[in-house]
Amino acid sequence: MRLHVAALVLTGLTMSSAAMAQDADPWFARDKAFHFDVSAGIAAASYGVSAGWLVNARWKALAIGGGVALAAGAGKELLDATHVFGGDPSWKDFTWDLIGTVAGLAIAWGVDLLLGGVSAQQPLLASP
Repeated sequence: MRLHVAALVLTGLTMSSAAMAQDADPWFARDKAFHFDVSAGIAAASYGVSAGWLVNARWKALAIGGGVALAAGAGKELLDATHVFGGDPSWKDFTWDLIGTVAGLAIAWGVDLLLGGVSAQQPLLASP
């Protein structure tokens, strides 16, 4: 019985590693980290610029930061779909763009709350 279980486990591990080796677009790869990093940076920078100079409510800055970062990610995947620069479009890449956008917005909003605080003049999300 133990031999059968060990054989099944070994077979499952072998098959899953073979499937991962054949995956041309893995979930965890260097390009996925790049998508995460760039999206987080764009989202945080867009939040910072819009919260500091363009809008008077933090929710608006979050919307602008998220919109700019997701538009950049979607634009990159659309450009990849044309194959002009040899790229291949990937939902996995766009998923990492989305995750990076959320992380960048969370960091930027957290820093804004830490430095600006919450008061009647600077509400958590709403306009003053």
